[in-house]
Amino acid sequence: MNEMILDIKQGIKGNRFLWAIILLLSLCSMLAVYSASLSLTKFQGDSTLYFLFKHVPYILAGLAIAWMVSNIDYTEFNKYAPIFLVISIGLLIYALFFGVNINNARRWIQLPFIDVTFQVSDIARIALITYVARSVSAKQDYIKSFKTSFMPIMLPILIVCGLIAPSNFSTSALLFVTCVLMMIVGRVSFKYIIILGFLGIIMFGLLIYLGHFMPDSIRVHTWISRINEFLGNEGGGYQIQQAKIAIARGGWFGVGPGHSMLRNFIPYSYADFIYAIICEEWGILIGGIGLIGLYTLLLFHCVGVVTKSPRAFGAMLTIGIGFSIVIQAYANMAVSLGVVPVTGLTLPFISMGGTSLLITSVAFGMILSVSKHISGLKLDENSDENERDHKISLDDESAH
Repeated sequence: MNEMILDIKQGIKGNRFLWAIILLLSLCSMLAVYSASLSLTKFQGDSTLYFLFKHVPYILAGLAIAWMVSNIDYTEFNKYAPIFLVISIGLLIYALFFGVNINNARRWIQLPFIDVTFQVSDIARIALITYVARSVSAKQDYIKSFKTSFMPIMLPILIVCGLIAPSNFSTSALLFVTCVLMMIVGRVSFKYIIILGFLGIIMFGLLIYLGHFMPDSIRVHTWISRINEFLGNEGGGYQIQQAKIAIARGGWFGVGPGHSMLRNFIPYSYADFIYAIICEEWGILIGGIGLIGLYTLLLFHCVGVVTKSPRAFGAMLTIGIGFSIVIQAYANMAVSLGVVPVTGLTLPFISMGGTSLLITSVAFGMILSVSKHISGLKLDENSDENERDHKISLDDESAH
């Protein structure tokens, strides 16, 4: 038991900065979900703690998963990346035809024998980022033709994003942008990145065309209606207008935890628009800017790991996951601020949602694994230097 406690302390100690960010996000998530879900519990006649008691076990499980994944050597992710990619493609195809239909979208698969569903795109995103990190790091020195860049890198990106897009365009677009940024960081020739962008536009254009003939399978009308609502209504649609009112009502210092009024008027205030509720209760200074700062610090941490990582795969994996989480967070907050149309993207590790939170925890664990390996190398280097210094001092003494 003591050895296990020491292992846990050692694991946390290796990445105190990132663990601090994760714990702060966890605390913010519990407070925000409890407050934003009060309107639901009152409406359903449940205890006001119902959704908090439902959410806290996922937070604790997520922290445990992050710690367990951080103890895995990150090179193992490199080894099994192709297998994870194939499995995720299979799950995406299954969800596309046989998935659970929620809000006219087949994004979820229900686990057998238990009443739990998970969103396949969350798994596919981690699998694709890991695979792209593997491919770019292994081939970056000899990607000199369309064949060597298209088959191992560009084709999997197009396949996965193409399978996600029919039911979840925003997640697909975010993942596509993340992969493009990874290719830029990995020094892939710019002409192949332009080709990938061109192929991506053709693919999304084809989906829009097919969506007019298959409205039940491809949610083109939802995409168009959201854009029209954003452009046609002054100040955005109803949800964005209510989110803006919540942020304005909060002002610089907020109305206080648990005192949100707009949670009763914003649909999905506990998920898609939780940032507006945080700003209303905690204010722009602490809630709004503070949350942006946490995600920005996470991105800085990932960039720092990239500059210190001795292996290209570790660097590419970290920056890919960092981009994915932070871009999604910025996109979610941009919706509440009325900068972009409604996307349906949640705020990573903050919004209420069980399986998505657990998969984000896996992503955090992978970053921790790379960072811990770098810290371990530094410790080994320092110990080697101490041994050399000690040996030199002994040699000097023996000479005297």
